[in-house]
Formats: sequence, C-alpha cells, structure tokens
Amino acid sequence: MRILSNTFLLLLIVSTALTSCVPARKYEEMQLRAEKAEGTRLSLIEKNKDLETKLNELEIQLDNLKMDVKSLRHDTTVTGISLRKMTSQYDKINRLNDELLDKVNMLQENSAAQSTKLVGELDAARTKLQKREDALRKLEGEVSGKEAKLNTLNSELKDREKRVKELEQMIAQQEEATNALKRKISEALLGFQDKGLTVEQKNGKIYVSMEAKLLFPSGSTNIDSEGKKALVDLSKVLKDQKDISIVVEGHTDTDKIKGGSMKDNWDLSVLRATSVVRLLVDKGIDPTRVTPAGKGEFIPVDPGKDSAAKAKNRRIEVVITPNLDEIFDIIDSKK
Repeated sequence: MRILSNTFLLLLIVSTALTSCVPARKYEEMQLRAEKAEGTRLSLIEKNKDLETKLNELEIQLDNLKMDVKSLRHDTTVTGISLRKMTSQYDKINRLNDELLDKVNMLQENSAAQSTKLVGELDAARTKLQKREDALRKLEGEVSGKEAKLNTLNSELKDREKRVKELEQMIAQQEEATNALKRKISEALLGFQDKGLTVEQKNGKIYVSMEAKLLFPSGSTNIDSEGKKALVDLSKVLKDQKDISIVVEGHTDTDKIKGGSMKDNWDLSVLRATSVVRLLVDKGIDPTRVTPAGKGEFIPVDPGKDSAAKAKNRRIEVVITPNLDEIFDIIDSKK
C-alpha cells in the first residue's frame, strides 16, 4: 500500500516538475500511469481488507454455529429425557385404566353409589390420560422441530468448515508457491549474494534487493554488465510466472544531485527503476505485470550517515506479489 501511494505521489511530482519541458502527449501518458498506479493501489488495499474481513467473519460465524449446535444438542438431550419420563407415565396410566375397567366389570353388581364413584374415577383417569397424551404429542413435536433445526445447523456448520478449509488450503498453497519461487530466485542469484544482493520473504511478498553498486556506475542510470547479468538471471525465473505482479523500486542515499539533467534523488531513483523495468521487459517479462517506482532517499534501510550506510540505502528492490484472485473467487462463489 505504501509502495503504490509513494508511486502515485512521485508521478504527480515528476509530472508537475516536467510540465514545462515535456510534450503534451508525454504529460498525458504520465498522468495515465499515475492514475493506473493509484487504481492498482486502491484495488490491492480493498482486496486485502475484503479478504481479512471475510475470513474473520467466517471464523466468527463458525464459532457461533458450533456454540448453537452444542446448546441445541443439550436441549435435545433434556427434551428426550422428559419424553421418556412422559412415555413411562403414559404406560402407567394405561395400566391404571385397564385396572379400573376390570374393577367396573367386577362391581357392576354393587350398589349404584359405588358404581357412580368408580365411573367418576374412571372419567378422571381418562381426563388425566388425555392431558398426558396431549403433553406427549407436544413434546414429540418439539423434539422433531429441534432435530430438524439441529440437522440444518449441522449442514451449515459442515459448509462453513468446508469453506474455511478451502481457504486455508488455498492460502497454504499460495505460501508454498511463494516459498518455492523464493528458492528458485535465491538459487538463480546465488552467485551475486556476496555482491550486495539479498532475497527475503516478508508479508507474503518476495523482496530482491540489489545495492546500486551491483547495477549502476556512480550517479548513472545505465546498467553495467554485472548488473545486467543478475537481472537476466532473475528474468529467467520470473518470465514464466503468470500469477505475480512486480514493482521495481529505486532508492537513493541522502546526498544531493549536483549538476546534470536530474533535478534530485526522485529523478535518479525513478530513472534507475525504469532502466531495470525496461531490461526485464526486454528479457520476456510481461510489461502489464511490472511497474517502476522511485522512492528517493525516504525509505532507508540503514539510518546511519557513514559511507557504509549510504551504500546500503542506494539500492534497487524488486518486489514480487502473488495474485490473490483465486482466494477471492472461493469467497465470492460461496456467498
């Protein structure tokens, strides 16, 4: 995000500075490049925010579903126990009803008063039995409803778990691919790593940093033979990588530009980054996937003021970013 913001700012400054001496067509092209860089920056910021937000939402929903399933299972267990108790009581009432019927049959010859009493007891037992039956049916309905809800929640839970698993697998595959690409780059540039060249992986990106002395004569924007060899070896690895974007950043020390056609370190950093981009494109890199950016002296890697620190800060960084479109496609397809 910071890279693209600085790129946009740089292009605006350069375009303003050169308006008086650059043809109208060149000025418009530089404006278009600035707008395109800003669009790319905003798109990457939005995609990154969407990915983090959606992944967090999925994890929260997954946790909530798990809690709902646990609670529903507990409620279903309690309701099942109540149902079994009601069933037992229902059986007892049935047996009582049978006993009363037997008594009625046995006491039909007894007095009318006794018969009336027995009939009243029988009616009361039947009423009680009916209430138990109604309560039993209600419990059976509740159990059925909760079982249906439990099945639905289980299905949703499985779907959420599947989505999370797919995202985790995709992220793991992306990390594995990035690690593999870093190894290839490190192996290809092994002969230059004692000449001011480093390969690092940070925040899901690969940073190939080359001190300026490896690429350019002092104050020049023309790449020397040793630098060309390193960049050619790098291009051989990157040109077949279709799912990456590349930003070439130029960095300088704090020494001021004296004389010449360049106004300041912004100019020097931009022109050096552009020289590297042109060479990479000449060696087969798709020009739509590579962007030059000038950082001037404003992002030093060593805050020191001595010559060693300045040498470290004079550098070219090739920032390689993997394409996250497949991860967003998985999220969008499961909405």
